[in-house]
Amino acid sequence: MRAFLKELVVLAAICLAAGCSTAWQQIDSCNISREPKGVASASPPAVKATDLRYRDVTAKTAASLTQTVSPADCLMPAEGNQVVKAPPRMEEKVSEATSATESPHRNTLKKSQQLLDEALEFCTASQDFWAHGDFEIAIAALEQDSSLILQADINDDPKLIQQKEDIRFMISKRMLEIYASQHTVVNGNHDAIPMVMNRHVRREINLFKGAERNFFIRAYKRSGRYRMRILKALKEAGLPEELSWLPLIESGFNVKALSRARALGLWQFIPSTGYKFGLKRDQWIDERMDVDKSTQAAIAYLRELHNIFGDWCTVLAAYNCGEGKVLRVIRNQNINYLDNFWDLFEKLPWETARYVPRFLAALFIVNNPKQFGLDLTDPDPPCEWEVVTTSKQLHLADIAKVLGMSEKSLVMLNPELRYKITPPTSYELKIPEGKRSLLIAKMDKLPAYIPSSRLYSYHRVRPGETLSQLARRYHTSVRAISNMNNIRRENFIRAGRRLKIPTGRRWPVYVATRKASSLQSKSIEYHVRRGDSLWLLARRYKTNIQQIMRLNGMKSTRLHIGQKLIIPKGTHQPPPRGSTTKYRVKRGDSPYQIAMRHNMKLERFLRLNKLTPRSKIYPGQVFLVDVE
Repeated sequence: MRAFLKELVVLAAICLAAGCSTAWQQIDSCNISREPKGVASASPPAVKATDLRYRDVTAKTAASLTQTVSPADCLMPAEGNQVVKAPPRMEEKVSEATSATESPHRNTLKKSQQLLDEALEFCTASQDFWAHGDFEIAIAALEQDSSLILQADINDDPKLIQQKEDIRFMISKRMLEIYASQHTVVNGNHDAIPMVMNRHVRREINLFKGAERNFFIRAYKRSGRYRMRILKALKEAGLPEELSWLPLIESGFNVKALSRARALGLWQFIPSTGYKFGLKRDQWIDERMDVDKSTQAAIAYLRELHNIFGDWCTVLAAYNCGEGKVLRVIRNQNINYLDNFWDLFEKLPWETARYVPRFLAALFIVNNPKQFGLDLTDPDPPCEWEVVTTSKQLHLADIAKVLGMSEKSLVMLNPELRYKITPPTSYELKIPEGKRSLLIAKMDKLPAYIPSSRLYSYHRVRPGETLSQLARRYHTSVRAISNMNNIRRENFIRAGRRLKIPTGRRWPVYVATRKASSLQSKSIEYHVRRGDSLWLLARRYKTNIQQIMRLNGMKSTRLHIGQKLIIPKGTHQPPPRGSTTKYRVKRGDSPYQIAMRHNMKLERFLRLNKLTPRSKIYPGQVFLVDVE
């Protein structure tokens, strides 16, 4: 019987390659399906990509499974929805004549039809058992099904031949599906991802041994930080353990890896997909960089893809380029798709087609690096942590100082913090094991971070403007503007585009709450205005730059508009905010000279007087300047 089932599997593959949609149409037109006797009806598993070729006819066939149809009904002609019947007397005469002259051939066909009907019931029962997870009983039902169709003597009857072939095809297809599902639901099954070695995989192995050797070694070393946590989550979810190496291909085990498509983190989620699977992203945190949360999101996504495709290699291709693109390739196949990624390989985009062999190449190498000539160093030690809940905004540098560790090490534990600052709401901060009680004891003494009203401003690009000009104007860098606006070509920006300009998010403001009260009588609070600098403020308030920076916990001399500063009081009182006076231009003056003479930024002087860098000034003109 097992040999016969193998024959059916081969037959299924041949039928699929030849295109057996007519078989399904015949099943539908004949309505030979029945409900199994004594078996509770159950919803079948989700339709896989295997069935997409037969979507229309399968829908009809599924509908017919809910009906009980007499085999004889399939052979009777019909007009519309009514069965054509002879008059009563004629029926009696025909019945008498039939019973009197019924031949052995007729009896054989009738018996064969009954066997095929019974076989179809077992096939449907197998579907129900499979839906409930009873794999062995489902296979036993298919074995009984196969035995019944072998007993059917069809005697060259074309309708019975078609029915028998259709049922054979259904049995073999169902057998493939059951065996495939058994291989994918067992926890930690190492055979779930087939280790195929072909020319495509060998090419990727050669790349890892050659041009990408350093990348592979560094990624393998970083894998030690997170892989054991990922492996544990995969085992708990019942997914193949080999998937724990997928971040090596996705991001090189770099939690902050950012692709050209704005995919971020170990698992390279784009914002929309991350949001779909519950990854939070706001002003302060991006959970795509959170190891545990992004891993759970990846598991949910991979499980969803496997429910669609049923083949792990195809799942990986869909993970790379999206399920929609893979489904379109499957629908456009000239031959039928039978859960085999390599049938799709030539039709997929090159990056996606390369993705799966690249992953398999990585598996071959990590399983036996010496065989492929790679001397892999020991992985980094795993990152272990415990959690402390914070309720106010803190900078990781201050926390690291209290814990007696480097800021870099603390950032590595909390990569989801976008600016190394905890959010204003409750947040679970990860710290090294054994440090929890120390941090809780000193939490109240940590200086609170007070954010500015906005971390960026907007600018509408004008003709002729460049990123370097904007960077100088707003006291930032070209790279910061490019990163915030996803600009790939830094030498090209389009006029009319609205850009986000960072305004000092790297230079946070601190207020040490304990010092503030004691210094309140000796200092004032100042809001930074456009054109201000620490040098100007120190000169205006008769103090020095170092004292202002120390009082505000600043690590950089850069300021941003709206920033709050605590400035020591001196003998000089500042002018009212926005105080200006008039200045009459003299011969030989230039905008730059006037601005410097009045301790103004050139940009401040031009904006105040509605001038441009190309504007000409003449003796006798009157302009506004800041009061010193």
